[in-house]
Amino acid sequence: MADCDYCGASFDGEVPDSHLRSEHLEELGPIDRRRIGDAEDDGGLPTGPIALVVVIGLAAALVAYVVFFTGSSAAGVGPVNSDHYHGDIEVTVLGDTVDFSQQQYQLQDRRFHFEGGSGEQWHAHASDVTLGFGMEALGFDVTRNSFTYEGTTYEDGSEYDVSVTVNGNAVGPGYTLQDGDSIVITVERA
Repeated sequence: MADCDYCGASFDGEVPDSHLRSEHLEELGPIDRRRIGDAEDDGGLPTGPIALVVVIGLAAALVAYVVFFTGSSAAGVGPVNSDHYHGDIEVTVLGDTVDFSQQQYQLQDRRFHFEGGSGEQWHAHASDVTLGFGMEALGFDVTRNSFTYEGTTYEDGSEYDVSVTVNGNAVGPGYTLQDGDSIVITVERA
């Protein structure tokens, strides 16, 4: 004997689906509705797995975008010791000249750094080092018209004049450094 969970009626064997359908259709939970083959069930695809596939697809697209389109300033930089060249640099932010002899700029990245306690000459120990990579190795972020120093981004505009040059020519972060290049970055109040 089995009793109906909804009305308590007794049946020989299991509670018949026909009883549940005719007497309790509006009361049935989702599991009982599926069990009796509720006519209102559209037979569509379950939304949980579809939502999971969509989320995974969006995450994969985001990763692909970041890797292939935003890139890294290290993209294209050769391995350590694939080249060796030097140049000088001067970075002045609101009248304060950065002292590259400080420990935080010494040998922090083997491909671009200062060494021997000197802050006068940068060293590149890899081929195809870009200005952007070099500045990132030193803890800065640079674009054609902005410079980030000690967590503050200065943008060229009404408040600041930002100048990023190599050998006197305005350049962007993709500029590939050459032996003897002179980097000058200045941030001044407009």
